[in-house]
Amino acid sequence: MISSVGTDPRYYLRVFLRRKWLILLIFAVCTGVATLYATRQPKVYASQISLIIDPKEPRFLDAQIQDVNTEAGSFYWANKEYLETQYKIIQSRSVSQRVVEKLGLATDADFLGLTRVTDEKRRQEIMAKMDVVAIVQAKIRVEPVKESRVSLIKIEDADPTRAALLANEVAQAYIDEILSQKLKLTENASKWLDERRDSLSDSARASELALYNYRKGADMLSASIDDRASMVSQKLQETSKALTEVQLKIAGYKARVTAIRGVQATQGAEDRLWAEALPAARENLLLAKYKDRVITLRVECTDLGTRYLDGHPKLLECREKLATAEKEFARELSNLVLATEAELKEAQEKEKNLKALFDQARVEAFEVEKKKLELDQLKSEADSNKRQYDVVFKRLKDIELSGMLRTSNVRVLDAARPMMAPIRPNVPQGVLMGVIAGLVLGLGLAMLLELLDSTVASQADVEERLGLTFLGFLPSIPEGEKGSRDLHIHREPKSLIAECTRAIRTNLLFMSPDRPFKRLLVTSSGPQEGKSTTAINLGIAMAQSGNRVLLIDTDMRRPRLHKAFGVSNEKGVSSVVVGEGKIEDAIKSTDIAGLFVMPCGPIPPNPAELLHTQAFGDLLGKLGDRFDRVILDTPPVGAVADAVVLSTQVDGVVVVLKAGQTNRDLAKRTVRALQDVKANIYGAVLNDVDLQSSKYGDYYYGYAYRYYGESEKKGA
Repeated sequence: MISSVGTDPRYYLRVFLRRKWLILLIFAVCTGVATLYATRQPKVYASQISLIIDPKEPRFLDAQIQDVNTEAGSFYWANKEYLETQYKIIQSRSVSQRVVEKLGLATDADFLGLTRVTDEKRRQEIMAKMDVVAIVQAKIRVEPVKESRVSLIKIEDADPTRAALLANEVAQAYIDEILSQKLKLTENASKWLDERRDSLSDSARASELALYNYRKGADMLSASIDDRASMVSQKLQETSKALTEVQLKIAGYKARVTAIRGVQATQGAEDRLWAEALPAARENLLLAKYKDRVITLRVECTDLGTRYLDGHPKLLECREKLATAEKEFARELSNLVLATEAELKEAQEKEKNLKALFDQARVEAFEVEKKKLELDQLKSEADSNKRQYDVVFKRLKDIELSGMLRTSNVRVLDAARPMMAPIRPNVPQGVLMGVIAGLVLGLGLAMLLELLDSTVASQADVEERLGLTFLGFLPSIPEGEKGSRDLHIHREPKSLIAECTRAIRTNLLFMSPDRPFKRLLVTSSGPQEGKSTTAINLGIAMAQSGNRVLLIDTDMRRPRLHKAFGVSNEKGVSSVVVGEGKIEDAIKSTDIAGLFVMPCGPIPPNPAELLHTQAFGDLLGKLGDRFDRVILDTPPVGAVADAVVLSTQVDGVVVVLKAGQTNRDLAKRTVRALQDVKANIYGAVLNDVDLQSSKYGDYYYGYAYRYYGESEKKGA
């Protein structure tokens, strides 16, 4: 009935009603067990302490020893990782060990639950085997407060006062553990820095001594290398400047000498006054004076020569003075040329000396620069060693102060207090869980049993599972009834079974109102499903409506129609088919008007072959002409193939299903077998429905039962 689950809410109600005692039993058991368990559990109390855990601890020194998570607060994930690490430290064995040692829990019988052990020796043995630290660890729970740096340490214990004490001691042990780790880190760093300080002190002394020795060897004790470099640089600059000036003079002197030689070559070397054409001669004041005197004397002698004869004393005196003046002028010109050449030689010699001084100054400059580089390197090394030594020395002092300053990044916000209300057991919650579990398990088991039920039990199974038309149902025939149970509706025509049979008869007539059936086959999936009783009931109902009805027993293996009506089975279907009797001899009348029976007759060795014969087909044709309705009671389809063979020779087939017993898979195979031979299946009848049972009854079944039951009582 899975298909009904999602479509009809009443399905769940029917399941509940059918399985109500099972559901109520499971509900009562679960509720009782939960209540008993909740009330019998020992009381557990909880206490908590809130801590503020900062990623960085407060600083009171410029430089303080840092952990690897110094900058954890700058990044969300690093901060989260840091806090998770702290939570693991809180729940670590080392923290629990501190609590156990401080409170003496290893010998606390009440904490260990050993108060019932009266033997002291036995108690001590048990205590020795117990892992008290692990017990404390198991009690510690850490919960962060969302969107804050506050964390809660929760402890659960059987004693509320001890729970608060443990929570406070765990927090203190955690703080002590953090300080211990910090102190250990400080000690390790201090030891390493102390060793490093000694090494750097030796290196600093060695580098300073090397610098001193170098200064001493380079004669730099009185003056710094920078002063010497400055002096050499100045000397080099002055020498270069003087050399440049001399070279410029030499260039001028060389130009003057070249000009003198050019004039000399032009005027002639024998001319004593050739140098007069030199530019320097015109610029020399003494030469200009001599020249003016020569010119004056020449004019005077020329004037005297015009007035006097060559031997005149004045003319001779004048000429003598002129010769003397020209001689002095020529001597001065010669001195001028010699002076120029001498100046050139002097300048060239000075240039040579200056070049030597310049080269010497340059070599000295390179040497000073080299010494400066070497000195700077030694000085840099000495300064570096000194700085490292100072840093390590200062760091060492800071670490010593930091170790003495016992600060922590963990602060207690609210200390733990005893909570007198137990957190477990929560009796109302436990009972509620039992109620919920009982309902869930009961309903779940009921649904499971319903789903595991593979029998045909309702109209929905017939229509949705098997795909057959539901013709109606037949209630169970009451037990202990007098007479044959097959004739119940004959004896009780106003009973519910009789009304249900008439409803089935009406449904069959409506299957083909234009062409009413003549021959009807009644079969089932397996034995003991009520097909013979259903066939008899249909025959009685149709006979009561005024039809001539013939019931034919074609179950030639287990015939029972002759027993139901109390007629002889000596002559029957098998006798007529094999020609050993007449139709009139085989048809038996019954106590019911209009209802006749043709029993099976002697059981043949080959029933299936007998039903395949032409004689049997002719027999059905003749019987159809004599009676309004011919109903064939056949063997089960699942047992033999007789019903499948006969289904092709009738107008329609009715499949009888026993409620709560017929297997759905077997019923499906029955329907498939009939459909394979193109049998006309009118529908199915659900037989033996116990309307007083919640398992197979439905609301309309109950309604029909009450309705017809009341009518029956009124008739009585």
